[in-house]
Amino acid sequence: MAMLSANLLRKIPRFHLRGVSFTPEKACIARNIKSSIAFSEGCQWRAYSQLAKHQQTLRIRPVLGAFQSQPIWELNGCKGLQTSHYHYDEVRIVETPPFAESVSEGDVRWDKGVGDFVEEDEVVGEIETDKTSIPVPAPCRGVILEFLIPDGEKVVPGQQLLKIQVSAGDAPKKAAPDAAAAPPPTPPPPAAAPAAPPAGASAGPIPSTPPPAPSIPTGPMTSKPASSVPIQPAAAAQQAMSAEMPAGYGVRSEQRVKMSRMRQRIAQRLKEAQNTTAMLTTFNEIDMSNIIAVRNKHKDAFIKKHGVKLGFMSAFVKASSYALKEMPVVNAVIDENEIVYRDYVDISVAVATPKGLVVPVLRNSDGMSFADVEKGLNELGEKARSGTLAVEDMDGGTFTISNGGVFGSMFGTPIINPPQSAILGMHASFDRPVAINGKVEIRPMMYIALTYDHRLIDGREAVLFLRKIKAGVEDPSIYLLEM
Repeated sequence: MAMLSANLLRKIPRFHLRGVSFTPEKACIARNIKSSIAFSEGCQWRAYSQLAKHQQTLRIRPVLGAFQSQPIWELNGCKGLQTSHYHYDEVRIVETPPFAESVSEGDVRWDKGVGDFVEEDEVVGEIETDKTSIPVPAPCRGVILEFLIPDGEKVVPGQQLLKIQVSAGDAPKKAAPDAAAAPPPTPPPPAAAPAAPPAGASAGPIPSTPPPAPSIPTGPMTSKPASSVPIQPAAAAQQAMSAEMPAGYGVRSEQRVKMSRMRQRIAQRLKEAQNTTAMLTTFNEIDMSNIIAVRNKHKDAFIKKHGVKLGFMSAFVKASSYALKEMPVVNAVIDENEIVYRDYVDISVAVATPKGLVVPVLRNSDGMSFADVEKGLNELGEKARSGTLAVEDMDGGTFTISNGGVFGSMFGTPIINPPQSAILGMHASFDRPVAINGKVEIRPMMYIALTYDHRLIDGREAVLFLRKIKAGVEDPSIYLLEM
C-alpha cells in the first residue's frame, strides 16, 4: 500500500472497532479504510462508496442505513465497524531541538503552562545555552498535557521535553468572567458615645481626701539571670519591628535568582580576558561635524534608495576596516607561541539584549559599502533583539566595536573580546569648546577608546591605529582614496 502523506493523515478520522479483538485482520481492515478516507479528502461517504466496490477483498459488507449520520460497516457478517469524526486522544512528545556543534547542553525555560492551547509552530519555551537561545516550537496544535522537564533544568539534544494532546478543532474558548463579586457588607456604625449629662446635673460628690499610698514590700526582691530570659526569634522580631515602623518605610527583603547560562558565559569570558591578556587603553577624540553634516544632507535620499537609515556605525565600521588593513597587527591574534595574521576583516558589533551582551559578526566588512554595512547591522540587531541569533552569527570576528554612546556614555574603557586582540569603544557626542585655527568653537565631539593586548600590540601601533580611525571618520575621503 502506498505511504500516506502527512497532510492526508491529518484529515483521517479515528475508527472505533466494536466487538472485534485486535488481530492482524482488524489492523489490515482499519488500514484500508483509513487509506480510502484519506484519498477521499476526509469525506467518509465518498470512502463508503469506494470501499463498497472492494467489499469482497476487504471482507466487509455495508449495512443499509446509518447511525448518527455515520456509515455502518459489518465485518464477517456479524461484527460492526463504524467510522467516527472524533479522534482518539493522540499525544505527541516534543523532544529537544538539535543544537549547534559547539553546544552540548542548555537550560529550558517554559513560556506556557499545563493546559494551555498552542497552535502549530507556536513557541512553547526556549532553551538557554551559553551562546544563544533556541526556541522550542509546538509540532502540532493542541493542549499541553505535561512538562517532562521542570523549568530551569538542564537538557541535552534529543531529550523528551513535554507532551501535547493533538486537537483538530478550534482553540477552546475562555470561560466568561464570573459575575462581579457582591460588595462587602457595610460595617456596622460605631457605637454611639454615651450622652453627656445635661447641663446643671450633678456629676457626684468631689473627694476631699487623697487616695491611700501603695504598700511597700517588706521581703527581699528576687531577680533572674539574663541567660534564663527567652530570646525572641529573628523572624518574630522582624515582624514586630515591621509592625512598629511607619507605613512609608516599606519592607527590606532580598531575592536570589539563578544566573542564566548566557550570563554565566559572559562573566566567564570577561574574567578570562582580564586574567589572560595584558590590557591597556588609549584614548582620542573625534570631531563629528563632518559626518553629522553628511548624514543630515543625505539621510532622506539614503532611506529612499536603500530602505535603511544612515547612522554613525557605518562610518566607524568602514574607518576601522581601513585601519585594520593598514595595520594588520591589530587584526592578528596570539595562538600559543605563534601570531596568526588574518587577511580578512570580520568586525563584531556588541549589542545589548535583555538576556545579556551578544556580539554578532559582520563578515568581510572591508569590502562593504555604507549601505551594505547598515543593512547588515540592522539585520543582526533585529535577530539579537528577537532572540533568533544562531551560533554561526557570533562565531569568529577579528575586531570588536562597542557603542556605549547609544545609552549616553561619555567615557569608558572596553574589555577585549577574546580571542581578539583589540576593541574600539564609541561614546556619545556632546557639544564642547575646542580650539580651531586659534579660535574657540563649539563642536560635537566624541571620545573614543582603544583597548588592546599589549603582549602583541605596542603602544605606537595602538596610537597610530586610533588616529587612523579618527581621520577616517572625520574625513571619509581618506580611505575612499586609499590614502
